Amino acid sequence: MNFVSIRLITADIDRLVRFYERITGLPTTRYTEDFAELITSACTLAIGSTRTLHLFGGNVARPADNHTAIIEFRVDDVDESFRILADVIGGSLVQKPTTMPWGNRSLLFRDPDGTLVNFFTPVTKEAIAKFAR
Repeated sequence: MNFVSIRLITADIDRLVRFYERITGLPTTRYTEDFAELITSACTLAIGSTRTLHLFGGNVARPADNHTAIIEFRVDDVDESFRILADVIGGSLVQKPTTMPWGNRSLLFRDPDGTLVNFFTPVTKEAIAKFAR
């Protein structure tokens, strides 16, 4: 088994696609007006509009209602990312870059739908080794 993607459901796909393209610097692939994917070397972030829910049998998800997941991106330098993206993050900042007890330096903010996003850089020897595998 291989974990390959996570999908966000949104009422405003254009806004969410623009946001993730801006913060990651990566392009998305738009397959339809209701579905896009941002593909990284490790995983895919899929973004679907609420109109895609009928394909799964109805109202199986609620947009802008995530209270449990954090979407995480490993970046080369979280402090530099914060400097570059400060205007994009703006009022959605949850926590400025902070070194966590498990050895990652993390920046936490929310996307336009309120989903938590963590940019992190491993900074301790142990954390660096963990992500080197």
